[in-house]
Amino acid sequence: MSSIRIKAKERKGMVDVKSLMKHPMETGLRKDKSGKKIPEHWIQDVTAEANGKVVFAAAFNTSISKDPYLAFAYAGAKGDTLKISWKDSNGATDSAETKVK
Repeated sequence: MSSIRIKAKERKGMVDVKSLMKHPMETGLRKDKSGKKIPEHWIQDVTAEANGKVVFAAAFNTSISKDPYLAFAYAGAKGDTLKISWKDSNGATDSAETKVK
């Protein structure tokens, strides 16, 4: 199961996208209860593709909070296949797809 939830709805030639990504987004600066530093682990790159074409890209950093919420819009149509992908600082990746409603 993907860590990414996506809602995408077309209105007047624009697709409004809302996405929630489950991720701990640790900065490497916090400590656990025993006083040991929690290792850095955060999403670095996010990409959104509509029908294989990149419509949004972002480089995140450690200032983004846990479970990032992302909202954006692009010129598109109902029925587009929208794919959102991320890569984190540990090399892990995830992606999810949806059809625009």
